[in-house]
Amino acid sequence: MAMAMAVVSFPSLLNKSTLSSSLFTPTFLPAKSSSLVIKSSPKTRFVVSASMEAGIGVMGSKLGMMSFFEDDGTVVPVTVVGFREGNIVTQIKTLATDGYDAVQIGYRRLRDKKLTKPEMGHLQKAGTIPMRHLQEFRLVNVEGFETNQKLVFDEIFKEGDFVDVAGTTIGKGFQGGIKRHNFKRGQMTHGSKSHRALGSIGAGTTPGRVYKGKKMPGRMGGTRTKIRKLKIVKVDKELNVVMIKGALPGKPGNLLRITPAKIVGVNIPKS
Repeated sequence: MAMAMAVVSFPSLLNKSTLSSSLFTPTFLPAKSSSLVIKSSPKTRFVVSASMEAGIGVMGSKLGMMSFFEDDGTVVPVTVVGFREGNIVTQIKTLATDGYDAVQIGYRRLRDKKLTKPEMGHLQKAGTIPMRHLQEFRLVNVEGFETNQKLVFDEIFKEGDFVDVAGTTIGKGFQGGIKRHNFKRGQMTHGSKSHRALGSIGAGTTPGRVYKGKKMPGRMGGTRTKIRKLKIVKVDKELNVVMIKGALPGKPGNLLRITPAKIVGVNIPKS
């Protein structure tokens, strides 16, 4: 029995760069949001679109919150971020070797036996110390970086700069609708038997189901979030800490990712 094979081609993807490149080579293109787009062609081309950082960033540890008094007496709530051993360049990825430009950073030293042999081999190849966390910062240009290079916060950021801080929020477990989504409480008197219950979640006949995304009780917190455009109030070189205005994700000791804030017209083109 003869079997027929269907071949699907996309003329828009066939260009000189695509035909000259090797098979199964990922290409990362800048975009506003991180999304995975897989497109096929006669050569099975995978195109992955991901956002770029406005500049190189660092990782730090949340220490807690305090009040900071400015010169004019204004009280500013700040979050203190400290830095342990690390923020060392462990790998430099380029378009020729990995399909995209990025700088991999390691943070927080730990004992050798806490890492697997592949992880130790990766760090020993770069000549760095054993570190717990590895994160990538995708940049437009990776020139000027080299492996085992240490990044110092006060050399990258200055007081008054705006940064984006990402981290994991505090997990609060399974919560109800009032705490999780700020629902209102029912009457506590006059014979009401619905106090903190969720209530109706949809019609029975039409559509005969519950819409996706309906706000209901469930797991609250413990998710990855980013707070944008926070101002750096103070950089203390002696204590090796930085004070950032406002609240940051997570509890004290949480890992934070600090990058330059993306501001349209300043470090991001308007188009």
